[in-house]
Amino acid sequence: MTTTDSARDIRIIRIYDAPVALVWEAWTDLNHVAKWWGPRGFSITTHSKDLRPGGSWEYTMHGPDGTDWPNFTRYHEVVPRARLVYDHGASSADAKPLFRVTVEFRDLGGKTELDMCMTLETAEAAAQTRAFIKTVGGNSTWDRLGEYLEKQVSQTEIFVINRTFDAPIDTMFDMWTTPEHFGAWLPPTGFTMEFRRIDIRPGGDAFYAMTNGQFTMYGHVNYLEVQRPNRLQYTQSFADEHENMSRHPGAPTWPEKMLTTVLLTPEGPTQTRVTVRWEAFGSATAEEMAAFVAEKGGMTMGWTGSF
Repeated sequence: MTTTDSARDIRIIRIYDAPVALVWEAWTDLNHVAKWWGPRGFSITTHSKDLRPGGSWEYTMHGPDGTDWPNFTRYHEVVPRARLVYDHGASSADAKPLFRVTVEFRDLGGKTELDMCMTLETAEAAAQTRAFIKTVGGNSTWDRLGEYLEKQVSQTEIFVINRTFDAPIDTMFDMWTTPEHFGAWLPPTGFTMEFRRIDIRPGGDAFYAMTNGQFTMYGHVNYLEVQRPNRLQYTQSFADEHENMSRHPGAPTWPEKMLTTVLLTPEGPTQTRVTVRWEAFGSATAEEMAAFVAEKGGMTMGWTGSF
């Protein structure tokens, strides 16, 4: 999440590996919207939707704690596959909206750039909204959209998480490729990480141990791509202390090997968006894929802790 030149704006940019027609439908067709709209763990019930200038969308968002959040959206511009402008944040047609949203859908030749700007009345209101989005995990909405689009395009189940950091892209690349940096931030909260061996290059590998003082996990990494400054790809699997492949110590049905793809995107000279894509590597059973899908909330918490 980044801000534009105006402190009243909150701007979010994502590039999805899906055609613009599908991304538009995912936003506007209720059969699609119900599958991804809202932070991870939330669901929605639509009461009415009239997608046209002057039309509205009325729905209730259901939180994981059982809280219901009434929502009312008023559309101002609807340009199919290109642009939406609407007021959002009201709880009913009579309530005052919190902000105006402008969404641009840009065709990148098989991929789509989604450029969304939320404009609030004041900089203070924008700051409060940023804090609220962080509290409820609002950015995971756009991660869920990426996962949903991938499932529609390739029938592949993936996990996606994005974060923006106040650091230039070369610094962020170093955070992923310098062992003392990588090992300092990657472990789950409460754990430390030690590399017994690490060779970060295409064809290189690593063996590491993570411990909280009472319990130790071991893992193996194989690097497939290392493209400075914007892309890394590697597989990872659990292992025993002798580097023999093993299963997740707390989840025996977890996929045996995972593929991690890391994309770094500059958002101005001093900010970088990190996108992590996680998926099962090689063959995985239906039971293993079910375990992967069921754990997306836990993966969000784990990566959030690392970030």
